[in-house]
Parts: sequence; structure tokens; C-alpha cells
Amino acid sequence: MTDGMRSGPARETVVVGGGLAGITAALALADAGVRVTLLEGRPRLGGLAFSFQRGELTVDNGQHVYLRCCTAYRWFLDRIGGAALAPLQDRLDVPVLDVTKPEGRRLGRLRRDALPVPLHLGRSLATYPHLSLAERAKVGRAALALKGLDLADPALDAQDFGSWLAAHGQSARAVEALWDLVGVATLNAVAGDASLGLAAMVFKTGLLSDPGAADIGWAHVPLGELHDRLARRALDSVGVRTRIRSRVTSISHNGNGRWSVQVPGEVVEADAVVLAVPQRETYDLLPDGALDDPAQLLRIGTAPILNVHVVYDRKVVDAPFLTALGTPVQWVFDRTAASGLKSGQYLALSQSAAQDEIDAPVAALRSRYLPELERLLPRSRGAGVRDFFVTRERTATFAPAPGVGRLRPGARTKASGLYLAGAWTATGWPATMESAVRSGIGAADAALRALGRPRPRHLFDVEEAA
Repeated sequence: MTDGMRSGPARETVVVGGGLAGITAALALADAGVRVTLLEGRPRLGGLAFSFQRGELTVDNGQHVYLRCCTAYRWFLDRIGGAALAPLQDRLDVPVLDVTKPEGRRLGRLRRDALPVPLHLGRSLATYPHLSLAERAKVGRAALALKGLDLADPALDAQDFGSWLAAHGQSARAVEALWDLVGVATLNAVAGDASLGLAAMVFKTGLLSDPGAADIGWAHVPLGELHDRLARRALDSVGVRTRIRSRVTSISHNGNGRWSVQVPGEVVEADAVVLAVPQRETYDLLPDGALDDPAQLLRIGTAPILNVHVVYDRKVVDAPFLTALGTPVQWVFDRTAASGLKSGQYLALSQSAAQDEIDAPVAALRSRYLPELERLLPRSRGAGVRDFFVTRERTATFAPAPGVGRLRPGARTKASGLYLAGAWTATGWPATMESAVRSGIGAADAALRALGRPRPRHLFDVEEAA
């Protein structure tokens, strides 16, 4: 079927799913004057970027960061009034500690200078102590080759990034100490398991497009403050009817051209529906004929992220965050102030591509990670551990495996008035907050075009920024 809603304004549009994609779609539709109902099965908004209480702590389920090049998520923060609560670094600066080196010689930094691309990273790469001089030179040549790749070439999606790096002279050490340092955190996969297309997009956009593109931002408050409280306030201000604990069980297209969205005990009628839920849930809700091959959604794999949380009785590190080599520890973030902790220090370890540990018992993880933190952070030796716990997201992201690009659907379906959103849809980005927001904008934009509604002037322009 083709879109057939231009005859009149929608009386009701339903967005299914209250993560970043759904919130964005609802805001964009409401900003254009469309009446919106947002249905979320959980007792809160924010999807997988949320917070919860643990005693005196307000805990994020996982550490989330964004980059200056994440223009859609930055638009989202502005739209909900939260930009000041999740500031960006003035300039990229990442401490990298190698625990295999003697204390006092472990620290390297990835940082940029106020120079044009690619000179902005030249001094950092030239002095990076975790690679040999020959490895640094080969990294530079590989970066130039990467910059020359055409992201529109579908052949890139079929290749894996690890093989491409090996073919361009990158040693196992270079992959560990540089390419995977960035890639695992952004792609949630090691280079050998990642699509060259997605990896090239990450590195070209983040490191090789604009000098400040890779500057890092993160929430200095609990994520729930941004993605639940402030988001709900923004939704309320434009009249979105937000209903939590309302899990959608089915959607169906009526003979009169409208949609019926079933929640327990009620049917919500709508002229348009945006499905902003994970791919497997989307598959279960899709009506017949909405996609040519809906089973492709089930072939989009998932990848886990493990977060290890440690509360010490004293301060053990001064940096707001750091990353590490020669240890299972990947990225360490200081969440003390954001969590509300009054004394001691609360560190969160973000462990991406955690397939081997996602189901490990807490005791086993404690036995592994506390000694690793002592190796990494000398001041933690002898410090009291007040609390140790883990949060697990077994299906945190879609797996960015080679070939995934052809499986990711766009916003439009073949069913008139039905649109898809989610970080896993065809945004061109890996599964990030940026991808989620872009997908919500794309779905709302498609719906507004079909409705004959003008696009809100302040709505982030996906095409120009992509």
C-alpha cells in the first residue's frame, strides 16, 4: 500500500515505545500540530538509557556518552532543556592507561589540537606511547585510506573492519591500543566482528570530519533526569498524552484507513502509528504486508553490554573517566557526584562486547574486576569497597556485523500510516543515542509528509547533517 493520508489532518497519532526514538518522534509530530499519544510498557521513559535507585545512589543502568558530531542527540538535549546537564569537553582528551607498563610510565593520551583535520590529531598520534614509531606511521596511513572510503558503497557493509585493518598494515597491538579502543565503545564489537561500513562511518565522522567532532559529552546528572523527567516535561508542554505501563499487544489496519492499537483493556484509534521498539518486538507487532521480508528483522543480531559498579570508601582516581589497555577493564567513569554519593567514590566500568561475561555471577565478576582495578588504580589498593554490583543489558544494541546494513529497514513501511523508528533502523549510524534520535526524526518526518503537515522549522535536519 502507499501512503494515503493527505486528505485531512490526523485526529490521533500513536507512538509505540518511550525510548529516545519514540520520545523524539512524539515531540516532532506534536511540534507540527499533530495530536500524539505515546505508549510505553515500562514505568518510565528513556528506554535502555535510564536510572534507578540503590540505597542512597541514583544509578544509571549503563554509562552513555555522545560526541560533538552527534548533532541529532545534541538537538534532542536542547529540545528537552537538558544541554547544560550533559556538557561536552572543550577539547577531546582521553587518558589511556597501560597496566603492563611500570607505574609512572603507563599514561598516554588521545587528544586534539586546534588544527585542521587531520593535523588536529597529529601531535597526539606522534607522541602516543602505547604504539611503536612504525605502528604510529602505519596508523596514519590507514587513517588516510579510511578517509578515502565512500560510505555510500554497499560493498563496505559486506566486509569486516578487522580484515581491512590487517590489509592496511595494522598490527594486533595497533588494533588493541587504538582502533578497538574507540571501536568497541562505539560499535559494541571488536574490529573483526564489525561491518567495515559502520566502522568507517564512526571513524570518518568522529575523527576525520571536523577537528572537534570527537569531543566527548556525558550526563553530569542521572540519565533519568534527562530522558524521563525532562523528556516528559517537554512532551507535556506540547500536549503529548504520555501513558506508561501501557504495553501494546497488537496493531491492526482498519477498513476505514485508520489504525487500532491494542493495550490491555483498551483500543486506541489512530491515523498513523510509529513503532519505536526493538526489532524483535517490531516483528511481533507488524501487520501482514508491512515489509517485504519481515523475517529480516530477526536476522539483526544483538550484542550485550555489562556495567560493573564499585563504591569505594575514599577517592581512588582524579580523572572523570579513563580507558585501559592490558586488562579486561575497558572504560572507567567517575559517577560520584551524578549519583548523589556524599563520601567516597563511585566508579562505573562500561564493558562493551561482553558476550563472555554477560551472564557471569556477581561473585565471579567481583573476583575478577576488583584486582584489575587495583592493578590499574594504585590508590584503590587497601581502599574499602562499600558496594559492588552489576547491571546487564543482554540485548543492549544491534550487532554491527558485516551484512547488517541490508537488514535494517527505513522509516516507511508498505502499510499506509505505519512507520518504524529505533537505533536499529537504517540511520547509517551504529546503535547509539544519536541513531535513536535520528530514527525518531526520520519516522516523524515521513509521517508529516504523508499527512501534508509542514515540517517544524526548528526540527533537526537529518539529511543536511548526515
